[in-house]
Amino acid sequence: MPLPSPPAKRAALLSEQDYDRPAPTPPKARKADLVADRPHTPGMSDSPVASTRAGATTAAVNARGADSQGKSRPVPIASPPSRPEAVAMPKVRPRKTGHSGPAKLFVLDTNVLLHDPMCLFRFEEHDIFLPMIVLEELDAHKKGMTEVARNARQTSRTLDALAGHQGSDIAAGLPLNSTGHREAGGKLFFQTQLLNYTLPSSLPQGKADNQILGVVEALRQQHTPREVVLVSKDINMRVKSRALGLATDDYQNDKTLEDGDLLYSGSIALPVNFWTTHGKTVESWQQGVHTFYRITGPIVPSLLVNQLVFFEAPGEPSLYARVTEIRGKTAVFKTLKDYTHLKNAVWGVTMRNREQNFAMNLLMDPEIDFVTLTGTAGTGKTLMALASGLTQVLDDRRYTEIIVTRATVSVGEDIGFLPGTEEEKMGPWMGALDDNLEVLGKTDTNAGEWGRAATSELIRSRIKIKSMNFMRGRTFLNKYVIIDEAQNLTPKQMKTLVTRAGPGTKIICMGNLAQIDTPYLTEGSSGLTFAVDKFKGWQHGGHITLARGERSRLADFASEVL
Repeated sequence: MPLPSPPAKRAALLSEQDYDRPAPTPPKARKADLVADRPHTPGMSDSPVASTRAGATTAAVNARGADSQGKSRPVPIASPPSRPEAVAMPKVRPRKTGHSGPAKLFVLDTNVLLHDPMCLFRFEEHDIFLPMIVLEELDAHKKGMTEVARNARQTSRTLDALAGHQGSDIAAGLPLNSTGHREAGGKLFFQTQLLNYTLPSSLPQGKADNQILGVVEALRQQHTPREVVLVSKDINMRVKSRALGLATDDYQNDKTLEDGDLLYSGSIALPVNFWTTHGKTVESWQQGVHTFYRITGPIVPSLLVNQLVFFEAPGEPSLYARVTEIRGKTAVFKTLKDYTHLKNAVWGVTMRNREQNFAMNLLMDPEIDFVTLTGTAGTGKTLMALASGLTQVLDDRRYTEIIVTRATVSVGEDIGFLPGTEEEKMGPWMGALDDNLEVLGKTDTNAGEWGRAATSELIRSRIKIKSMNFMRGRTFLNKYVIIDEAQNLTPKQMKTLVTRAGPGTKIICMGNLAQIDTPYLTEGSSGLTFAVDKFKGWQHGGHITLARGERSRLADFASEVL
């Protein structure tokens, strides 16, 4: 068989990029021709590169093979050349995941910096330009305790760190990777001189947006044919930019998903021919009340840990299971507990559909620390979370208490400041909690009026209502935490809440992505979407999307048509 080609460089001369390069593989057809045409010269090829390599190898053999008396001695033909320059190897370019053309120049609007303080390091190999008016607007927004003011101050500190780095030259551009962000390969430029530009007279020159548009126009003329792009979160700003013939784009890096329909649903239907294609290699065993199946087949690569699977076919027994383990090409299924049966009722509540049963299995599993529930109005998210929490707090004594919080974002106009303590201020926002507690309090029909009143007092003594504003720095130990209306949280707020969990704490995030009331948040940039996408496949996290409403026929019909 042909011998391998000698290396092009010594190991000591290799850079970090050389280790990431894929090994070049010769075409099969050329290899076949090589063996058929010249069997007596292994390692040779008709290509110029191979000829050069072969010639260099032969020269090296002749030079080292001759002894002092002029006689040649055999030398292994696979010996590497003594000098890397003697071999002409084709240079393999490392694969790029981003833009493959020339680097662009992005002009950032102020709202992008206020939206994401780390946006300077999200543009890969491209350069960034900040007009002077952007720095003025950053300075105007830095005062206060709001998130916008906090982001403005963080952006200012980042700019100061870049400008104060040793060897930085503002005129030549500040390397964005100088502060440790290796993913940023471009440079940061500031407006250090007056730029000449002409805008239509209908645009007031004193407005900040129009000044930024003028800077983009001047840069486009100055850096032709390089592409200059304005990045802004302001829709009207982008419309005006396109009207002037300027390239513009929205800041997309904050969006976890482009389309809400691509969100991980948490469950998957097994194909109709599942037992036909996988039945021959299935191993099964019993452990307690659960049955385990180890499968091997084409469906395994599409599965995730803690994903719910179901098999429903007419005339065949149904299967409802959870993926508990994935190793290589094998996966392990664990059958679920049937909470739709009255004997398995949770705090007197039985599940009414398949997705609710999936959700209750995740909520009742002590090995699942983080559960996310999404679905339309009336699917039973809050009721299931409360029923599961009360059972595990009062009956199983698995957790000490239930902590409920939510984003205080109103649907209409703000009603102003609320009097009272923290729980009294949160009372008007917790109407859904009171409604569900009323339902759960009526599940025990055998108890009399006095018994239901005592139960209600016991339940409320174990439920604490907390405000999100005071969560920073806290640690919850052995708590059952419910985060309601999580679709109104930003990814940063979601991270703040989830990282409060201490040992033995379980967190449940619930929300309806179709009811986002927070300005500037969409289905793709919501903190709930962020959490679902980042936690999928984690062995201690689970998610399920509830599909069917169970509140009433009026609520179900309204969710569909309105």
